[in-house]
Amino acid sequence: MSAISPPMAPSRQRQMLPLLVLATAQLVISLDFNIVYVALPSIGTELGFSDQDLQWVVSAYVVATGGFLLLGGRVTDLLGRRRMFVLAALLYATSSLVGGVSGSGGVLVAVRAIQGIGGALLFPATLSLINTIYEEGPRRNRALAIWGAAGAGGLCFGSLLGGVLVEAFGWPSVFIVNVPLGGAIALAGWLLFPADAPWSRERRFDIAGAVTATTGVTLLVFVLVHGPEAGWGSREVVLCAVASAVSLGLFAVVERRSADPLTPGRLFANRGLLSAMALTAVFSATFSSLPYFLTLYFQTVHGYSALQTGLAFLVPAVMVAAGTQLGERAVAKLGVRTTLLSGMTLGLVGGVALAIALTDHGSYPRLLPGIVLLSLGQGATWTGMWIVAASGVAPGDQGVASGLASTTLQVGGAVGLAILVAVANSGLSGHAGEALRHAQLDGIRTAVYVIAAGICLGVLMVLALRKIPGKQGD
Repeated sequence: MSAISPPMAPSRQRQMLPLLVLATAQLVISLDFNIVYVALPSIGTELGFSDQDLQWVVSAYVVATGGFLLLGGRVTDLLGRRRMFVLAALLYATSSLVGGVSGSGGVLVAVRAIQGIGGALLFPATLSLINTIYEEGPRRNRALAIWGAAGAGGLCFGSLLGGVLVEAFGWPSVFIVNVPLGGAIALAGWLLFPADAPWSRERRFDIAGAVTATTGVTLLVFVLVHGPEAGWGSREVVLCAVASAVSLGLFAVVERRSADPLTPGRLFANRGLLSAMALTAVFSATFSSLPYFLTLYFQTVHGYSALQTGLAFLVPAVMVAAGTQLGERAVAKLGVRTTLLSGMTLGLVGGVALAIALTDHGSYPRLLPGIVLLSLGQGATWTGMWIVAASGVAPGDQGVASGLASTTLQVGGAVGLAILVAVANSGLSGHAGEALRHAQLDGIRTAVYVIAAGICLGVLMVLALRKIPGKQGD
């Protein structure tokens, strides 16, 4: 090794072009998660969905993504990052086209599940490419901050873009918009990313582990998403919960006996990855659940239109993007642990301020202090936790490491939203008309207080970790 000179660092332009594609891919994933929310009323009316079934336009995406992330991460390591990125982007584009021209509710739900699988392949491939193209340290931290700004901003801009598209072109446009985006990033990825190594027959795919893990996690997310609607004691939910536990138990047995496991045991000795997995779960249960309740507040309590709701998310989008950049600079100067503590503390203070400002006749400017603090904290925390997740992981394991951390992100979000929705809806029974609106406001406010309490738990978790791995520097 000493006889071989290290390669020259790629030029800034050569590094920025791939990063632009990777950031756009993350933007597409994030947009697709939220862009459908504002289109749901139109979809329900035109395709004849019942109120109970309409949730599956969103839930099918969440369940499929959560269930296939771990598999997507390992497939990325084995089959190649560029191959999986291009395949996932094309899957996104094709399924979106089918969704946009669909006239059937069943087909649309199936399309959303396929989009979720596309996201489960695209997310770890994107993150793995960042973690291998850019070396660990300041350059990778900067790339993660830009990637995070695109993703976090997409979560908020999704509502705005969805509102504009629905009012101008109708609900199919929220699907059609992904077609050119998906096709463009697939082509750009094939042209710009490093070529994958030839398939090695020495690396075998753990089929039994893949089947048991994907089945177990998919059923777990299904239970968490469907439980609040169907009832936790319903036959369907109980059977799926038992099947999930059995499948995950079999997965643990298979992994111990496999010569080439889906999740190599060495990864669980990486304190940074374990810390990141815990943090992504808390992050998703708290910060990522907030847009759901803000959307309810704007549309249900104050009667905002789809476009007005989208415009209300402009400030959070900008502030989250700014927070990711502040997070990258804070890591360079203060370290990852201090950055995470600062970001979560900002979120905690912002959550309490926002809950206090959620009133019956409260104006939008009254919400801004809480929204700004929460959004800045969200952006800084997002950047910090992905820096931790990638630290000390070998290039050949970056895909599955990303899959593990993003799986806990999805499961944490499903758990958090299930709890928060139950809290918010606990006082709605027996109310109608104006009384129902007041009860909804009380429930939303309580849910935001619970979100703040969850962020406080995240602060305590970071304090309990004496040292969080993750390179810093500028």
